[in-house]
Amino acid sequence: MPEGYLGRVLDMLGDPPMRYRDPDAWRKLENELGTDLPADYKEIVDAFAPLHLNRHLYLSHPATERWNLGNWIRSTAESWSEIDWDSVEPEGDPRASLGIEELIFGTAGGLIPIATTDRGDTIFFAPGGGFEGGVLFVENEGEFFEYSMTFSEWLYRWLIGEDVTGPNSSAFYPGPVALQDLPMTPGERPDRRYGPDRGM
Repeated sequence: MPEGYLGRVLDMLGDPPMRYRDPDAWRKLENELGTDLPADYKEIVDAFAPLHLNRHLYLSHPATERWNLGNWIRSTAESWSEIDWDSVEPEGDPRASLGIEELIFGTAGGLIPIATTDRGDTIFFAPGGGFEGGVLFVENEGEFFEYSMTFSEWLYRWLIGEDVTGPNSSAFYPGPVALQDLPMTPGERPDRRYGPDRGM
C-alpha cells in the first residue's frame, strides 16, 4: 500500500476496481500534452475512474470511450482558450505564479484541466509551477486559487472537508466516502457504494 497522502486517500476509498488500467492510454495522452501528469493522480484515476466521488468530484479516464479524460481535457482547454485573458483579469491570476505572460490551457507551459466538480470548480495541474510534482489551481467563478501540494494531498484535504476550492468551500460529508461509477452505456445506472469507515 502506498504511503503518505496517496495511501490515506486509497484507504478512504477502499478496494479499487481498476477496470480500465492502461499504460498505453496514459503515454498517448501525455505525449499529446507534452508533459507527464502526476503519478499519484494517475494511480487514483487508474484505480477508480470514471467516477463521481463524494457526490461532487468527477474523475475521467484516458482509456474509456465515454468519460474519456483526453477528450475532456481537449474540449475544456479549448473552451478556456476562447476567453480573451488580456481583457479579463481573473482574481488570483495564475500567470504571476507561473511566470508566463499568456494564459494557455492544455499544454505543459500552462494549465491542464484534470478534474471538475458539479459545484462549478475546475481543477488544473500546472507542470511549471515550481513545486515538485507541479501546482494545482482551482477555478471557481473567475477566481483562481493556488495549492502547492500533490493531487493526493489536495484530494485528501478535500475529502476531510478542508477549504481547498477557495475560501469557505468545503463539502464535507461525515461517514464513509461515497463512490459512484459513471455510466458506460446510455441505460446504465450504477449504484452508489461507500468506502470503509473512516471514523468521521
